[in-house]
Amino acid sequence: MKKIFILLLVIPIFSFSQIKKKTEPHIQNGFVITGDVTGFPNGTAVSFLNDETGQPEQQTTIENAKFVIKGQMPQPSFKVLVFGNQPPAVPLFLDNSNIKISGDKNTIDKLSITGSPSHEQYKEYVNAIQPYLKIFGDDAVYDSNATNAVEKISSDFVKKHPASYVAPLAIIRLIQATQNGLKAEELYKLMAGPVQASQLGQYVNQQIQESKINAIGSVVKDFSQNDTSGKAVNFSSFRGKYVLLDFWASWCRPCRMENPNVVAAYNKFHDKNFTILSVSLDQAKPAWLNAIQMDGLTWNHVSDLKGWNNEVAGLFQIRSIPQNLLIDPQGKIIAKNLRGPLLENKLDQIFK
Repeated sequence: MKKIFILLLVIPIFSFSQIKKKTEPHIQNGFVITGDVTGFPNGTAVSFLNDETGQPEQQTTIENAKFVIKGQMPQPSFKVLVFGNQPPAVPLFLDNSNIKISGDKNTIDKLSITGSPSHEQYKEYVNAIQPYLKIFGDDAVYDSNATNAVEKISSDFVKKHPASYVAPLAIIRLIQATQNGLKAEELYKLMAGPVQASQLGQYVNQQIQESKINAIGSVVKDFSQNDTSGKAVNFSSFRGKYVLLDFWASWCRPCRMENPNVVAAYNKFHDKNFTILSVSLDQAKPAWLNAIQMDGLTWNHVSDLKGWNNEVAGLFQIRSIPQNLLIDPQGKIIAKNLRGPLLENKLDQIFK
């Protein structure tokens, strides 16, 4: 299901048809999707993407622009529909209803999808947050107004539809926008029991539990570890500065790929009360030192050379790298896992 969660959050928000049509009677024992989509040749596969792998699983084929898919959903859930096993993907919140899909191959983003109460709720939510999607991009610039808007829209949706299986999606977006695990947990508790127990609901709960580790607003405990010369470095010595506590290793390819972004942020802000303390999960000192030099990491570095058993990493429950925490001058965590342009954007916000 993780693969579909990722797709759910990155596929385009379609400009769904707003034409109100008569809804067919609810089908208690299953769903029927009736399609009338022009422009595809006969025999074109119509598939759902597998929840785990993201690979297409053919359901039927198009004949004379029409197709029918029948099945049963144990609970409403997100599905991704593709034609001819090719993008663009069509997001669909599927329940046991009589659903009609119509449109043309050349305007897949304008398909009309009607008949599903769950999909109507999905449209309600995605259309509401559409003006603010820019904050979720890889090159997003922090926008407090947009972030606050997404938080309010998401909160209001969950409060309005606590029994909707779309509600977990709203909470996921809220976590993405705000990193506010406490607010997410508050909304999670409002959801109906079956929604909490759904796959999306369980994913939300997982995100909430993870947000409690190194929670935003918590104060970092002091620690000490030796630097590259063997001298002990106390974290408390950085009090009064903004500090990026960065966990990495020379053997970690994603870490090394991320280092240019960290270097750029350091070069831009190190004379503005900002610094970095990197904690390495290396075991071999020569490899650690060589990577520091090769990547141009000209800030403070510490390691006990115990690999995954690094004591500082254990203190912060680090189970994967790269990871980072941005800590304010009072020692409070104010953001975490700022990668790509997000780190520079956050620092721009602080030092503007």
